[in-house]
Amino acid sequence: MIVETGHFALVLALALACVNAVVPLIGHVTRDGRLLAVAQPVAVAGFGFTLAAFAALTYAHVTSDFSLVNVIENSASTKPLIYKITGVWGNHEGSMLLWVLILAVFAAAVAVASRGMPADLRALVLCVQSWIAAAFLLFILLTSDPFTRILAPPIEGQDLNPLLQDPGLAIHPPLLYLGYVGFSMTFSFAAAALIAGRVDAAWARFVRPWVLIAWVFLTLGIAMGSYWAYYTLGWGGFWFWDPVENASLMPWLAGTALLHSAVVMEKREALKVWTIFLAILAFSLSLVGTFLVRSGVLTSVHAFANDPRRGFFILVILVAFIGGSLALFAWRGGSLRQGGLFAPVSREGALVVNNLLLTAACATVFTGTLYPLALEAITGAKISVGAPFFNSTFLPLAVPLFVLMPIGSTLAWKRGDLLGAAQRMVVALLAGLAACLAFAAIEGAPAQSYALAGLAVFVIVGSLADLARRLGMDGLAGAWGRAVHLPRSAYGTAIAHAGVGITLLGLAATGWGHENILTMKAGDVARIGPFTAQVEAIAQEKGPNYTAAVARTVLRRDGRVVATVEPQSRFYPVRKMARAEAGIVTIGLGQFYESIAAPIGDHLDVRLFWKPLVTLIWIGALVMGLGGALSLSDRRLRFGIAARSRRPPAAVPAE
Repeated sequence: MIVETGHFALVLALALACVNAVVPLIGHVTRDGRLLAVAQPVAVAGFGFTLAAFAALTYAHVTSDFSLVNVIENSASTKPLIYKITGVWGNHEGSMLLWVLILAVFAAAVAVASRGMPADLRALVLCVQSWIAAAFLLFILLTSDPFTRILAPPIEGQDLNPLLQDPGLAIHPPLLYLGYVGFSMTFSFAAAALIAGRVDAAWARFVRPWVLIAWVFLTLGIAMGSYWAYYTLGWGGFWFWDPVENASLMPWLAGTALLHSAVVMEKREALKVWTIFLAILAFSLSLVGTFLVRSGVLTSVHAFANDPRRGFFILVILVAFIGGSLALFAWRGGSLRQGGLFAPVSREGALVVNNLLLTAACATVFTGTLYPLALEAITGAKISVGAPFFNSTFLPLAVPLFVLMPIGSTLAWKRGDLLGAAQRMVVALLAGLAACLAFAAIEGAPAQSYALAGLAVFVIVGSLADLARRLGMDGLAGAWGRAVHLPRSAYGTAIAHAGVGITLLGLAATGWGHENILTMKAGDVARIGPFTAQVEAIAQEKGPNYTAAVARTVLRRDGRVVATVEPQSRFYPVRKMARAEAGIVTIGLGQFYESIAAPIGDHLDVRLFWKPLVTLIWIGALVMGLGGALSLSDRRLRFGIAARSRRPPAAVPAE
């Protein structure tokens, strides 16, 4: 009965989405405030029904209800409870239900939290969001119903893919979807602004918190996915330029550009057309990623489905929303008035360059990801575009972006002093050069790695030096007074930029890591960087739904025991699949990493890695997220606060 209730709730959510997709639009055209007022309660009710549907599917997984096809194909009674819960979104149908639930969460948040917005703009935002929700709810009910029953339930299910039986699955997809779907809200704001003719600095203030929320979650989601691949797949890497990895990077790059462009629009009412375009582009790239994962056009460890019928449906959604929004943009974009002017050397000018570099990098990733797929579809020829292409094209665009980052933050609005900004970066430049020389002394470190490490230190010190300059150097009392009154967004910006530098330093350090691939047996010793690793014993263990070969390995440095790791090669009998469970130990900011294959006789195939400073890659992402969250806590960026300072709120000029 609970399952049927969940299915019925999903149908009601679709009906409410259809109501909200039409009624507020009619209210806007007829200037009927009663019809506009429908949008808020309907959005909240739609969230309630979608949540009920998701809770029903979760209940079916937790109780191992094998009358549901979704539970049969993705669960087993022996599976640990945590993986029964995370398995709800570890499959195509459940992940799409999570997608629409997050859509409903954002819609309800706008309905409840954006009290300072003009009523017509808020209603139109919810209207556009409901169009998106209706499309995906219809997709679920017609092609991906998670509540499909089977007449003769089996005694046992088929278990979840072993690669997904990991705590990372509890964190990575929800964070990633909060980022992906979060950009649907910026898309809805852009479409609503074009419909209402309300594209101005007030609109930029309204949209910035939602851009920031999506950006923070997508940053953390990508980082968590990178770490999941690093410790779960057993190959010792954290980024492979896989098409699905690229599909998450592209909206992040576009969203980062949007975040900076919205600042210029809010401060100077400039870049209106460009900001609206980026808001459309960020969500469009999220839809492209959805199509890649679920259409069957590529094979990837990240891909959920390979049903062409589902792929065609998503392609129709993609074409409808991207084509419709661009048509609306072409129709209304020409009527947008030019905003404030600024000199090329100014903070606005630096942000424009920032946007150009970010979008060029995004275009590079887009081309390298989709060109092989398009070529195969048109000619049948298969080519591979991998790390060499992306490294050689992406890096030349990223380096000037990193150089500009701390310098641009010190420039004044409207007209800046480039020489003065460069002088303020002397300490950061010296720190970067010193770091470059220090890292160059590391044996075997390639020139590219220590040059990037020096650049990373320049970014970190430059970001914090700008913050220190704003606090002043006139004594502790004066600095404390400025610190108290300095907007939290200033701290957030400096911390987020420093986080970029920290991640860059971790990436640069991969150039002087060590790797050793060999065959070992109990008692063998191998050298890896400054350590020796000895396999003391190979044993068999039994888990709740798997068996495992475990290699107990002792790590020593200069004869002293540093750590003990126990990498595993697991076999899941229900799925008849094996996977590696790496043994990882963190030493300082670096990590020793060991992965094994299933033993053959008394021998093991072993991969050993020493990765100095590798943890900085993910620490930097956490610091970026912290900076974004700190900026979001700024009173000026809270939902509706900026609008309430205007008298009256309805005085926002229509264009």
